[in-house]
Amino acid sequence: MTNIFAIVLAAGQGTRMKSKLYKVLHPVCGKPMVEHVINHIETLDVNRIVTVVGHGADKVQEQLGDTSEYVLQAEQLGTAHAVQQAEGILGNLEGTTLVVCGDTPLIRPETMKALVDFHREQNAKATILTTIAEDPTGYGRIIRNEGGKVAQIVEHKDATPEQHLVKEINTGTYCFDNKLLFETLKLVNNDNAQGEYYLPDVIEILQKQEQTVAAYVTKDFNETLGINDRFALSQAEETMRARINEHHMRNGVTIINPATTHISADAIIGSDTVILPGTIIEGKTVIGVDCEIGPNSHIIDSEIGKNTSIHSSVVKNSVVGDEVAVGPFAHIRPESTLGNHVKIGNFVEVKKSQINDDSKVSHLSYIGDAEIGKKVNVGCGSITVNYDGKNKHKTIIEDDVFVGCNTNLVAPVTVRKNSFIAAGSTITQEVPEDTLAIARARQENKLGYMNKLK
Repeated sequence: MTNIFAIVLAAGQGTRMKSKLYKVLHPVCGKPMVEHVINHIETLDVNRIVTVVGHGADKVQEQLGDTSEYVLQAEQLGTAHAVQQAEGILGNLEGTTLVVCGDTPLIRPETMKALVDFHREQNAKATILTTIAEDPTGYGRIIRNEGGKVAQIVEHKDATPEQHLVKEINTGTYCFDNKLLFETLKLVNNDNAQGEYYLPDVIEILQKQEQTVAAYVTKDFNETLGINDRFALSQAEETMRARINEHHMRNGVTIINPATTHISADAIIGSDTVILPGTIIEGKTVIGVDCEIGPNSHIIDSEIGKNTSIHSSVVKNSVVGDEVAVGPFAHIRPESTLGNHVKIGNFVEVKKSQINDDSKVSHLSYIGDAEIGKKVNVGCGSITVNYDGKNKHKTIIEDDVFVGCNTNLVAPVTVRKNSFIAAGSTITQEVPEDTLAIARARQENKLGYMNKLK
């Protein structure tokens, strides 16, 4: 099997994005566009991936980590110049090199593989990924000869009126014989209006050398979209969102309204789960089977068990067990763990806490920096008072405790198992096992007092 290498072009600043964030780091369905490209390339079992960085090099490397090697294009002098920066890593190696732009996150792994396979089948020295555009304005045209072979690539501004009618376009993705690529790059000049070194010039040079140049046509124009501005970014988001939603639906997930449902590329969702309208699922979220999520729920980098419902609520960086009911209007903040059969009800906030099996926090409560045992009932309006103005403190409530409504648990404090806290109490000391704790002012009735006021 011939070696496969990949070069990802990610050095441009992307001035048309009008952003402090470097172009290839703009997210599409929750993941930077260049990371989509790298992930798709990884499915090809490539030997080496080299990313050409320039503007924002440190940020790009930080995002991609060790998924790639890196070379710096300190001065942006064109796409051929960018590829040439990888010569120190790949220049002397035998194999096939895939060149992909870092701003094309919609190119499917299947298309990349088909391009590489076609390149090998044709014994080509270079193969261009092309597509058919209904409106090819602005794109380089693929001109074929009578035998159907690629004769030349003509840029839009250089095309004749007849060539303007051609709808097959160059997408900017290529396969090359690796060693020949780097040999030919040395012959590319910058004799053009922009004074830059263009990668398509390699194709022209190879044709003049009578090397085999092929073109593989992908049927889906949308997947070749290069993102240069916010409008194109929105188009890519829409296309990928539809693709992701279709993937989940074909794998047994019901999505009631795909147009209003946003699911990240890395999310995993079990079969027979129902996603209701207005739901956003971000990051590396994992959702089990037979769940109901939404409407209008937002889940970020969390793990949700099976048979769980999350209704109009937010869950972030947390673990939710099986057969749990969350919401409506609950907020599960980072580093929280909800056991099995837990109920978190209306307007409840849970932060950095563990709530174990069969416990309930049903309404209007705040649970922060707490450890709650099994079969605990936390009454309406109860609060773990975890912050003293300087430091956070922990509340521990053991198994089988009943916390009455409007209770303040002033941390650090422990409530031992099988205890009962009377409604309206402010607990500042440990409550022993099997104890009724009452910590409130005694009621006193002033008979006839209202008559005196009158």
